[in-house]
Amino acid sequence: MNGARIAPMEPPYSEAVTAALARIMPEGVPPLVLFRTLAKNERVFSRLMAGGLLDKGSVSLRERELVIDRTCWRCGSEYEWGVHVAFFGERVRLTPEEVRGLCTEDVEATPFSPRERLLLRLCDALHASATVSDALWTELAREWSEPQLLELLVLAGYYHAISFVTNALRLPLESFAARFPGPS
Repeated sequence: MNGARIAPMEPPYSEAVTAALARIMPEGVPPLVLFRTLAKNERVFSRLMAGGLLDKGSVSLRERELVIDRTCWRCGSEYEWGVHVAFFGERVRLTPEEVRGLCTEDVEATPFSPRERLLLRLCDALHASATVSDALWTELAREWSEPQLLELLVLAGYYHAISFVTNALRLPLESFAARFPGPS
């Protein structure tokens, strides 16, 4: 089967969906296919939008995006990875080498700082085993506070769930979104 499994909503939207889309989408940018698809179930849409973590959190914007991007790549969600790289990559000053590094198996071969490589390792561990070893936790706890560690764990889990949705629905890639890097 090719194409999206559930067609996204087209306008007119309900008042609640219209208000939510106005809040979450940048001015002049049409609503994402993901949001328009989720809006077919207003309860799910409203709960996911309420549970989002794209506000100012306890970790830096760059750290947040590294966790989101690595998690989405690990899950094979080119849709969500591409949207985040397109919307936030420049804002967090991701270089082309770093974008490729987000999609590299060997964390140590990436151009990221040791601190940022810890974030990639966290995402890899959670993806591989749904837990974090004591050794990795000790390293993470030296760099981030308990509230920050909680935010990082929830970010990875949230974007694991979003990746499940985008992949299972076979959402078409947004025209403006980045694409996974090809082999170097």
